[in-house]
Amino acid sequence: MITIYHNPRCSKSRECNVFLETSGNDMQVINYMKTLFTFETLKNVIDLLKINPIELVRKNEQIWKDSFKGKDLSDDEIITAMVENPKLIQRPIVVNGNKAIIARPLEKMNEIL
Repeated sequence: MITIYHNPRCSKSRECNVFLETSGNDMQVINYMKTLFTFETLKNVIDLLKINPIELVRKNEQIWKDSFKGKDLSDDEIITAMVENPKLIQRPIVVNGNKAIIARPLEKMNEIL
């Protein structure tokens, strides 16, 4: 089962969702703006992505600039910031088994299907 963590307001996220819908794979769509990540779930996704938490942050978002930029934050503090402000999370995130990607550009989907 493929899971897409999706923000329907994002064109890249919508594009990825349509791609997955037409791929014929079983999938679960999670609108992470409504069904919020827990700390544990987001930490697990970051582990699957094989990145540091800061690499998942949308650093151009105003909330990041106003509240977090320039601060010396631990990985747990960064994850907590994303859990509390899901707009900060890069998207879309696609998980397939023990692999995950940030599906931008869409061609990256070939790495996970």
